[in-house]
Amino acid sequence: MKAILLFFMLFFCGITFSQTTITGTVVDDNSQPIPGANIIVVGTSTGNVTDFDGNFSLTYNQNPPFSVQASSVGFETVTVEITKRNQKVDFILKEGTSLDEVVISASRTPERIFESPVTVERFGLKEIKNTASADFYDGLENLKGVDVNTNSLTFKSVNTRGFATFANNRFMQLVDGMDNSTPALNFPIGNLVGMTETDVLSVELLPGASSALYGANAFNGILFMRSKNPFDHQGISASVKRGLTSQEASGDNEYTDVSIRAAYKFSNKFAAKVNFGYLKGTDWAAVNEDDKTNIGGTRANIDYDGVNVYGDEVSTNLKNVIESETFLAQLPNPALVNLVPLVDVSRTGYDERDLTNYDASSIKSDWGLYYRPWENDFEISYVGKVGTGSTIYQGTNRYNINNFFQEQHKIEIRNDNFFVRGYVVSDKAGDSYDMVFTGININSAWKDNNTWFGEYTGAFISATLGGADETQAHAAARNVADTGRFLPGSDEFVAAFNRSIADPDLTTGSKFQDASKYYHADANYNFSHLIDFADIQVGGSFREYSLNSSGTIYTDIDGPITYSEYGIYTQIQKNLELNDEMELKLTGSARYDKSEFFDGFVSPRISAALTLNQNHNVRASVQTGFRNPTTQDLFIGLNAGRAILVGSAPSNLDRWTRNYDLSPGGAAIVQSPSVTQTGAAAYNNSYTASSALELAATGNPAVLEIANPDLVKPEQVTSGEVGYRGKFNKITVDVSAYYNSYKDFISQEVVVAPFYGTVGDGGVSIAALANGDSQAYSTYTNSEANVNSYGTSVGVSTKVFGDFDLSGSYTYAKLDFDSEAYPDFATNFNTPEHKFKASFGNTDLFENFGFNIAYRFSDDYYWEATFANGVVPEFHVVDAQINLKVPSMKSIFKAGATNLLGDEYFTAVGTGHIGSMYYVSWTINNL
Repeated sequence: MKAILLFFMLFFCGITFSQTTITGTVVDDNSQPIPGANIIVVGTSTGNVTDFDGNFSLTYNQNPPFSVQASSVGFETVTVEITKRNQKVDFILKEGTSLDEVVISASRTPERIFESPVTVERFGLKEIKNTASADFYDGLENLKGVDVNTNSLTFKSVNTRGFATFANNRFMQLVDGMDNSTPALNFPIGNLVGMTETDVLSVELLPGASSALYGANAFNGILFMRSKNPFDHQGISASVKRGLTSQEASGDNEYTDVSIRAAYKFSNKFAAKVNFGYLKGTDWAAVNEDDKTNIGGTRANIDYDGVNVYGDEVSTNLKNVIESETFLAQLPNPALVNLVPLVDVSRTGYDERDLTNYDASSIKSDWGLYYRPWENDFEISYVGKVGTGSTIYQGTNRYNINNFFQEQHKIEIRNDNFFVRGYVVSDKAGDSYDMVFTGININSAWKDNNTWFGEYTGAFISATLGGADETQAHAAARNVADTGRFLPGSDEFVAAFNRSIADPDLTTGSKFQDASKYYHADANYNFSHLIDFADIQVGGSFREYSLNSSGTIYTDIDGPITYSEYGIYTQIQKNLELNDEMELKLTGSARYDKSEFFDGFVSPRISAALTLNQNHNVRASVQTGFRNPTTQDLFIGLNAGRAILVGSAPSNLDRWTRNYDLSPGGAAIVQSPSVTQTGAAAYNNSYTASSALELAATGNPAVLEIANPDLVKPEQVTSGEVGYRGKFNKITVDVSAYYNSYKDFISQEVVVAPFYGTVGDGGVSIAALANGDSQAYSTYTNSEANVNSYGTSVGVSTKVFGDFDLSGSYTYAKLDFDSEAYPDFATNFNTPEHKFKASFGNTDLFENFGFNIAYRFSDDYYWEATFANGVVPEFHVVDAQINLKVPSMKSIFKAGATNLLGDEYFTAVGTGHIGSMYYVSWTINNL
C-alpha cells in the first residue's frame, strides 16, 4: 500500500501547485517584434511562442522564483528571473545564431543546440517561412547531412548516414510522439498523411543511431515533428499555394496545396483544434526504358526487361518450348527444333505510363481536444488523424498507391515531468495495385504464356526456313506472337486492366490489399523536480502488430499475424561547472528491448559535452544500437516476378507454398508433371544466384555455391561520434564525424532453389537448374561480412554584406564493405560520397521583403534495391523564393521555384525524373 501511495504521489506531483502567469513581448534590438520566438521555463518543457506581433502569455505551476528563457533562430538567447506572480517581461533579443535554439529530442529534455551532447538539426518557423522548397517537408533536404530520396511528387523518404531505400525502416518519424510508419509497410511514407504546414511548430532531426532512447527503429536517425498546441496558438490560419510542375515526360501540370488550421481556447481548462490539408498535382512520369538484365540494352533485345516497362518480366528459354510434347506434336518434322537457338526470350511489355494516370493527391485532417483540469501544465489530450491519397511507391515493384487510407488515434496524459500515451495506427490499401503484375496479367488475359512462347518458336522456325537470319527471325517471331495484342487505350485493354487491378490473386491480378494495424503505448518520467544532483529519466514502450494483407503481402492468407515487442530505458544527465569558463555535461542512458521472436538486447549510450568560454563546445558519444527484423523481414510472402520474397520467421517458411509445372526432363526424373515447393527451400536447399548464373554461362557444375542462408536475427551497430560547435564573431561552425560498425547486418540475399534434388548432390539438383526447374528467391538474412560506414559533416553560417545570411555545408559518407567477396549480398547504402549545400538570403532585404536561394550538389552514387540497380548521376539543383510580409493583413506572400535551372535529375533508379515546380502562395495568420 505504501508503494502504491508513493507512486501516486510521484505521478501527480505538482498538480495542485500554485500558478504564475507571465506576459510580455519579444522584440529585436531595432524594436521590431519577433513572431514565433520560443518562451520556455528553464529546466522544463513548459513553454509558448510569440504571436504575429511578438506577444506571449505563459502559465507555470510553480511559485516564483524561477527563470524564463526567450530564443529564436538568428538571435541570442536571453534568460530572465521571475520574482513575482503576473510579472510582465519584455525581451530584447540581440542577433545571434542557430546554435542558440532550444531542442528537446537529443536528451528528451530542453537544451540549446549548442550544448547538445549529440548532433541535432532543427527546422523551425523561421526556416519554414524562408525555405525555397515547395513545402516544409521538402525543405528538410537543405539540412546538413540529410538525404531526401524522391519516390514521387507526394512521397519523399528522409534518411541520414546511408543505407536507404524507399522502404526505409531504419529511420523513424514521429509526429507529436506518434510513429507514423504505415502498418502494412513498416516505414514512413513521407508526409503523405502527416502534418499540415500551418500546424507545424518545429522539426528536429537526430542523425545516426538513437536506439538508447527511442528503440529499435531509430537505427539511422529519427525525425520529430511537433505541432502547435491550441492553448498556445489560437485563431484561424490558412495557406494556399498554386503553381505548376514541369517535366519533359509529362509536360506542364497544375499544382495546388491548401492547408487550414482552426484553434480555440474555450477556457483555461479546455482548448481544441482542427486541421485540414489538400494537395493535388501530377506525379513525375517514369519512362526509363533501359534494360535491367542487359546493361546498355534496348527494346531490340529478345530478352528485354525494361526498367519502366512491365509484362516483359515473363521470360523463358526456348529450350523449354521445344521440349514440350504439345509443341513437338505440332511440328511436321521433329528435326526442325534444331533450328531453334537455346536463348531466353521475354514477352512484350507495357510502358508504365499506360498503366497509371500519375494522379498525385493527398487529403488529410486531424483534430485535438486538450483538457487541463487544474489550469496548469497537467494536460489530457485526444488527437485523431486521418489521411488518404494517391502516389507512386517503388519497392520490390512499382505500385500505384490509389485511395490509400491511414488513421491514428492517440490519448495522452502529461505534464512537465511525465507523459503516458497510447495510440493505434491502422491503414487500408484502398484501390492500390502492383503495376508490374498488371502488365504481366494483361498479357496473360490476352494470351497465356505457353501459347505465346509456342507461337513465337513456331514463327521463328518458319522465318528461318524462309531464309531470314537469326535477328530477322526473332523480329518476325515477335510480330506473329503479338498479333492481336491488347493495345493501350483499346476496350479490350481497359477491360483487362480493370479486371487485374480488382483481383488480389497475383497469378491473375494485381490488387494490393491490406488492413494492418499496430497498437503502441509509451511513458516517460523525469525526476529532476525531485532529485537535485542529476536529471534522471525512466520510460518504456510496448507495441503489438496485427498484419492483415489477406495473403497479398504477407503469408496471412488464413488470418492476421500478430506479435509484440517492448522496451524500457533510463537516462541520467549531470552538469558539472568545472570553473567560470568551463562546463561539462555528462549523459548516460541504456535501453532494454525484447521481441517475442528474439532474445532481449541492451542499447547503452554515453556522451560528454564540454563548453569552453561560452563560445566553443566539444562533444563525444559512444553507443550501441540494434534493429529488430521488420514485419517484412519476418512474414513477407510476395511474388515479385523474377524472384519470390520470403520472410524468415520460422513459422513463415512453410506458409509460403506454390505448385510448379516441371520441364519434360524434370517430369521424367520425379515421375510427376509438377511439384510443390515451400519457402523453406530458399533457406534449406538453395544455391547462390551468382553461381547459378555462372553455371548457365559456363556449364561447369564446379562453380555452384551452396547458399542456405541463416534465418534473420537482430542487427547491431556500435557507433562513435565526435563533434565541435563554435562561434567566431558572426561565424558559427558545426562539425561532426562518426564511425559505425555493424554486426549481423540485415539485408536480402538472392538464391536459387531447385525443384528436385539436394544442393551439393552433384547430380539431380544440377539437372534441375539445367532444365530450368528452379525458383529464384530473395531471402532475409544477416551478413557474415564486416559492414562499416563512416563520414563527416561540416556546417558554416555567417552574415555578409550587413544583414545577408550565408550558410553552407559539406557531407562525406563512405561504405566499407567487400562487395566482390559477397556478390549476392546487397547493403543498399544508396548514398552519395560527397554532398554540398548552400543558401543565401535576407529576411528583410527591405521592409517586410525577403528572399532566399538554396543550392544542392550530389555526387554520383550506385543505387541498389530489389526493383532496380544502377548509377544515379551527379546533380546540381537551385531553388529560390521571394516573400512579402503584409502585417496589416497578417499575411505572407511568396513566389518561388524549385529546380530553377531545369536540369531534370533523379535520386533512385526507376523513379520519374524530377522536373521543376513554380508556385505562388498566400499564408494568413501563420507565424
